[in-house]
Amino acid sequence: MKRTIQFLILTSFFMLNGCGTKGPSESEILRNEVIAIHDEVMPKMGMLQSLQRKALDKAGELELENPVDSAKVLEYKAVAYDLDHAYDAMFDWMHQYKSKDDEQTQEELKEYLEEQMVLVTEVNVEVKTALEKAEKLLK
Repeated sequence: MKRTIQFLILTSFFMLNGCGTKGPSESEILRNEVIAIHDEVMPKMGMLQSLQRKALDKAGELELENPVDSAKVLEYKAVAYDLDHAYDAMFDWMHQYKSKDDEQTQEELKEYLEEQMVLVTEVNVEVKTALEKAEKLLK
């Protein structure tokens, strides 16, 4: 009887530990961090295009003035270029990003996600910088 109780307790312990929920894996955590960085600036894509149009319109207006302030025209065109480049960078990153793990080892997956973290962070900074410059110039 005593052995049966010990056996049941031990069996229950192993079953509970074996079926217990495990926390997210390192790759799941990394993937969530990558997506969070993307999600921070993705809603701003429309603003990038809107500000780009405004910058180009302003450059066009300045080109019609007499005398033309070439430095100001170039400044507005440079901001428009930065906005366009940031927009393209986001979509280039999204097209190359693999949301599936395929048949990678954990080490390969970790390396891939760390690389993606660097890339998406660069895009995030580029978007924020372009927006900041444009908002400052177009205020």
